Amino acid sequence: MNAAGLPADLASLIVAHDQGNAYDAVVPPIAQTSLFTFSDYDQMVSAYRGDIIRPIYTRGLNPTVRAFEEMLAKLECAEDALGFASGMAAISATVLSVVSPGDRIVAVRHVYPDAFRLFGTILKRMQIDVTYVDGRDEMAVDEALAGARLFYMESPTSWVMEAHDVGALAQLARRHGVVSVIDNSWASPVFQQPLTLGVDLVVHSASKYLGGHSDVVAGVVAGPKALIDRIRSETYPYLGGKLSPFDAWLLIRGLRTLPIRMKAHEASALDIARRLQAHPAVAQVCHPGLLNELPPGLHGTSGLFSFEFADGIDIRAFANRLKLFKLGVSWGGHESLIVPGEVVLQQKAQPNFAHAFGISARSVRLHVGLEGTEALWSDLQEAIEAAS
Repeated sequence: MNAAGLPADLASLIVAHDQGNAYDAVVPPIAQTSLFTFSDYDQMVSAYRGDIIRPIYTRGLNPTVRAFEEMLAKLECAEDALGFASGMAAISATVLSVVSPGDRIVAVRHVYPDAFRLFGTILKRMQIDVTYVDGRDEMAVDEALAGARLFYMESPTSWVMEAHDVGALAQLARRHGVVSVIDNSWASPVFQQPLTLGVDLVVHSASKYLGGHSDVVAGVVAGPKALIDRIRSETYPYLGGKLSPFDAWLLIRGLRTLPIRMKAHEASALDIARRLQAHPAVAQVCHPGLLNELPPGLHGTSGLFSFEFADGIDIRAFANRLKLFKLGVSWGGHESLIVPGEVVLQQKAQPNFAHAFGISARSVRLHVGLEGTEALWSDLQEAIEAAS
């Protein structure tokens, strides 16, 4: 580990699986099969008994998926990891492996909208209550954790990018005997490794930076083997959110360039955030890199942030004038994207949607891709001028 707490050589961890590939292939071949056969009756019995661990059916274990899981576990300094067909599949299976009817969850405010909806629909029907707190207020978190079963975190949070001292919050959860889970999609293992800070489980929407090319939808959870085994046995087989071999292969490809891509996203997004902060048409910018210093454990910033226009800017005209920035959801790929807050607020959702996520009708979420800082800034400037 280096002084920043990151693996000394992320690249060496990523390429470690290249040794021993079938046919001496540089890229591991895909085990694109639904099932695996046995050489004889006794081998099949041993597999079903659990005396030997080997693939039986791809919904349970697949070599390509396993290769991705092992790579991600190393990057997150975890004992094990488990891949899923989406980030929400990973979140759902993880949360439901911990809580039971009548339990209570504490969550930081402004979590990912679909996690918020999961908590307010399915978990509500299970009579599981959720208490939302400001993760920057450690006293409020400490008070809320008493009697809770699960503490669900994001840092930074969705949309408004509130950054927390994850290690301090994890210690509070452990003091109360509460299982802690964090969504680490924004920072990726390159800039934040929550398990080293004391968090119990870390989840990712692997569709984002882990994949990095906007061509895969996937999720993953990493953590201690005992907790991953519990997910593997109690929720993963029955919710059905299995990661496919081909998607796992795409994720392996994405992990190879993750450190390089994250540093490029960071540099370009921070530059643009600073220019927006100084622009007279912008009221505020929500980017952790603009703080005096990053919270402990967060060693860099990604390409996702938001800002709020001052009055007088026609957001529709701004959005329609953009050329390099495309209107689109998700993030983490090579392309630059925007989502206007007023569009998000028009979708059907539970009451207090805007308050829950901190979304303003004057806000815009940006994902700064890899097209080049100057070209992207020129695109934003021209669009702002056209909307003034």
